[in-house]
Amino acid sequence: MSVRRDVLIYVSLPLLLGGCNADRAPYVVLLNSYFPSWLACAVAGCIAALLMRVVLVRCGVDEHLPLRFLAYLSFAAAVMFLLSLSLFAR
Repeated sequence: MSVRRDVLIYVSLPLLLGGCNADRAPYVVLLNSYFPSWLACAVAGCIAALLMRVVLVRCGVDEHLPLRFLAYLSFAAAVMFLLSLSLFAR
């Protein structure tokens, strides 16, 4: 019974990995090299969170945030996911 289960697993794994094609992977060409789009969106999200922090510090709101790190992290993630969905969705 164990051999049969192993064969089933080994036969079904390539079918599950069919979505991992190189021609379907989202990427950005940067300096003549392929750069993953999620990494570019993550960098953009971090920059947006830094800019948001500067604005909130100047407005005086930053000191009243209960969980600053979590707030900025969630904002960076939201920007990252928004950019990824709006620019690289197929």
